[in-house]
Amino acid sequence: MMTENVHNFDAWIRSRFCELNTALENLYFAQERRADVAGVGSDLKRALCLEGQEHIRKLVQEGNTDEGFDQAFNLLGNVGFYMAACNRHGVTEQDAGPAAQMREASALALELGANLGVTPRFATSHLTTHNFALQGRYKSFTSLEDEYIFIDYNTIGILAYKRAADALLRLQPMGVTHPVATSLLRAAKAALDEVIESNAELFKKLDVERFFYSVRPYYKPHAVGFQVYRGANAGDFAGINVIDLLLGLCQSRQSSYSQLLVDKFLFMMPNEQLILRDCMRQPNYMDLFLQALDAGHDSPAFRRNLALFVQVCQAHGQGSSMHHDQLVHKYIAKPADDLPPENHDKLTASGPPLPVLLRALQNLRDQRAAVQRDDIPTRYADLQRLQATLAAWEK
Repeated sequence: MMTENVHNFDAWIRSRFCELNTALENLYFAQERRADVAGVGSDLKRALCLEGQEHIRKLVQEGNTDEGFDQAFNLLGNVGFYMAACNRHGVTEQDAGPAAQMREASALALELGANLGVTPRFATSHLTTHNFALQGRYKSFTSLEDEYIFIDYNTIGILAYKRAADALLRLQPMGVTHPVATSLLRAAKAALDEVIESNAELFKKLDVERFFYSVRPYYKPHAVGFQVYRGANAGDFAGINVIDLLLGLCQSRQSSYSQLLVDKFLFMMPNEQLILRDCMRQPNYMDLFLQALDAGHDSPAFRRNLALFVQVCQAHGQGSSMHHDQLVHKYIAKPADDLPPENHDKLTASGPPLPVLLRALQNLRDQRAAVQRDDIPTRYADLQRLQATLAAWEK
């Protein structure tokens, strides 16, 4: 059960907090230079900061942060939403006095994060898979249609990735030559096809300008205490990496990929951290299929499994390519080109400068799609061999 103070803060996040953010976003969007937020809506910023601080002050005084994981994680999300919003609006001491320093909010977020074993700021799961709806309405920063579109389709995609990962995990104790593995590979393929369909709908409906100027700024890095934590990322869940690793398209022994895993562990739910760590120790299916071919396997069931495995790899690569070539390019990189130089700081949610991030994402896309590259390791040659074997069997 929520305490009264926890309940009141949650109710504020779902109502007044959302209204203040929406009003500020509409002021910014009506300007010619939409990225300029300093000096705009000062009364609204002051209300946002001070009202939120009053709720948090009561929570700190109450000291009740041990009401079970779900309640504590929900509370951390609410504190994280508040801090991210104040950061997005550039709230300063001129706007709200000492409250703008976020001392009490940082203390509460750090305590919750340490107790839960997660990063002390809001994560993607707070807005997607662990965002409880009341009367059909879940929590969001604003009431803008494009934020709802972004959250809805991200949640659909994340759940589909989780289903694909679950099917692939269930294949581990059975092996790639098992006749019933066909069912699991079909389930993984169907889930990844849903990711592709969801991506296509998202890119069709999401407005570029509204996303760039009114949605993504809430996902940027900000300080909690003395440390700056990177922003929430749509890939901050284990499923997509479980798929990478089990298919064998990416490997944890590669430094760039292991760095990605290290960076995201604390942004995931604790149970997902355990799943991913265990997955890093398991053999991958690409290698197992190649070993089975070397051993002479060619039963009808094995041939079906191999054909489906290749289709699963291709679907995963297609989904990753869509994300990079459409979402990242269309909704982030291209609009960023139109920004004046003074607005180029903190362009990305992940921390590094945009050109550095884009190179890293392109490399990840090409690994997931098994593209032929000379400068980074991919499974291009191995996937080609599997496809050639299937073609030979069809003759």
